[in-house]
Amino acid sequence: MQVTVETVSKLERKLRITVPSEQIDGKVEEKIKQAAAQARIKGFRPGKVPVREVRRRFGAGILQEVSGEVMQQSFSEAVTQQDLKPAGMPAIDDVVMETGKDLSFSALIEIFPEVKPGNFGEISITRRVAEVMATDLDAMIDKLREQQKKFESVDRPAAEEDQVTIDFTGTVDGEAFEGGQGEGHQLVLGSGSMIPGFEAGIVGLSASESKAVSVTFPEDYQAEDMAGKDAVFSITVHQVEASVLPELDDEFYKEFGVEAGGMEAFKVEVQNNMEKELKAAVDNRVKTQVMDGLVEVTSLDVPKALINDECERMRQDMMRQFGGGQQIDPNMLPLELFSDQADRRVRLGLIVNAIVEQENVVTDEDAVRAKIEEIASSYEEPEQLIYYYYSNEQQLNQVQSLVLEEQIVALVLASAQVIDEPVSYDEAIKPPAPE
Repeated sequence: MQVTVETVSKLERKLRITVPSEQIDGKVEEKIKQAAAQARIKGFRPGKVPVREVRRRFGAGILQEVSGEVMQQSFSEAVTQQDLKPAGMPAIDDVVMETGKDLSFSALIEIFPEVKPGNFGEISITRRVAEVMATDLDAMIDKLREQQKKFESVDRPAAEEDQVTIDFTGTVDGEAFEGGQGEGHQLVLGSGSMIPGFEAGIVGLSASESKAVSVTFPEDYQAEDMAGKDAVFSITVHQVEASVLPELDDEFYKEFGVEAGGMEAFKVEVQNNMEKELKAAVDNRVKTQVMDGLVEVTSLDVPKALINDECERMRQDMMRQFGGGQQIDPNMLPLELFSDQADRRVRLGLIVNAIVEQENVVTDEDAVRAKIEEIASSYEEPEQLIYYYYSNEQQLNQVQSLVLEEQIVALVLASAQVIDEPVSYDEAIKPPAPE
């Protein structure tokens, strides 16, 4: 086998591979003989079909089959021989495939780039520093009570934060419009779930009372045919309910897994959860900055094949996530939609792998165990979940990858420029604004 390699671009290589005809002819003759022994052709007894007849009828197909197998094998041998690492499937071209002639073809590939991670010292990180204060704890308990609140019927006019049950019919210029009707609709006043003016118009109404409320649809209303139009809603109130917060008692504490210890134990449980949430929020923000920094300081040419593969993987994930069991037309989600995020994912993957090799990073199995135990601690039978992770290779690999990323983050932070920024608990757990 002869192999020549041409450099087409930084990452593209064109291989010209030639395989001597005798290697092809021998395999073809062997397959023809096998076919003759098994062929069923009218006019010939089974197993007695002449080889020349099989060659005449099936020779071209057998040559193509053998050539395909040899091309696949010779390509694999060629990239190994030339010490190339293809980043995707080859594009085959210029195929010469004729009986008695050498088999030759071209294979255009992209190779994995050589990755030299940038200087970690050039990466700037702002790390938020916060703690759970007593006021934060009290606010969280109030929020938990709010989440558990119930509504009870009252005999008085509706006020803000009450829940009302209503019928309504909307008209524009005296004509009803699609989506402007409702029966037995429950609405919390002040929630902002209806267009401006609708909820305010109900305040002060009691059960069995009706009112015509005039409103104007916002200019940016989602239904363009209604945007900016004046409308009148005829509203009838059937029931007014006031919110009632649950008492801070043993029954309430049990809702959050606190069986004994009363208020003090409940506060400890809530504070522990808040501190976990705080640590996760701070760590995730730092991790994002570290990964962004690695991309910024590392010059890297990324194979298009890897980006396309990642785009397709992201598209399939989105189709499964939003398909609801129904088939979604892939054309509704063009690959270009995912290209920027796919490019970043591929870059980070290549950079992180290079750091692992450069720094000889090995996954800390003690940290893996601790991470699994942390995940399992919130379950009633943690030992079962721990066993599940260690008996499920895919789940275990995910945790190992997570721990390895944390090790990379710690490695980068040791050299990066880190500024600690004191903030409140609420600021610390607030997710970053979307770009």
